[in-house]
Amino acid sequence: MYTTITSDTGGLLLRELDVKFGFIEQFANCFDDYRSPLFTVHSTQELLAQRILGIALGYKDLNDHEQLRHDPLMAVLAGKTDPSPQEGFALAGKCTLNRLELTPVGANEESRYKKIIARHRDTDDFFVNAFLQIYSQSPKRIVLDLDATDDPLHGHQWGRFFHGYYKCYCYLPLYIFCGFHLLCAKLRPSDIDAAAGSVKQLARIVKQIRAKWPNVQIVIRADSGF
Repeated sequence: MYTTITSDTGGLLLRELDVKFGFIEQFANCFDDYRSPLFTVHSTQELLAQRILGIALGYKDLNDHEQLRHDPLMAVLAGKTDPSPQEGFALAGKCTLNRLELTPVGANEESRYKKIIARHRDTDDFFVNAFLQIYSQSPKRIVLDLDATDDPLHGHQWGRFFHGYYKCYCYLPLYIFCGFHLLCAKLRPSDIDAAAGSVKQLARIVKQIRAKWPNVQIVIRADSGF
């Protein structure tokens, strides 16, 4: 007889936070799942919860989930309350999570393997809506920070370019934060200006914020590259 133990009990606090606000459920609603219910073992919400909470606990590599999928605590965090006849309370393996993450642009219900499709406009809006949701009332003033940084590449990925400033092959994602809250993360190739697309993203974000907080003062802050 043996006892299964875990060092990730802090994840229970993350779960309580999600139970209060329902962030993962809201995020799951930004996806269309065209898998057949007859052959579906793990719901989209369970897959996202497993991956998001795994990253939050420091497990960034999909290979980690070959062991984590059998961790009872991870099953609790992912909301796996309905055991399947095939695998009980086991969560998804790395291959299933890979199909979730790497669904190509243009995939649809006719795709053979990758049938969980993100609606990117809805996922973009989700981050702003989640930020607005945590406030009980409108603040008087918020500051939106813009910046770009390097995301180094170590293979021959699509959109791979050498960046002279960072001295490596990389992507050049755009980030917009309000304090510690992420409002926008756009993956971009590095052969562009750092400010490319920032006005479009700001217009979208400010419109969402103004719809709920019409009187809040919004300050935009960025370096001279913007």
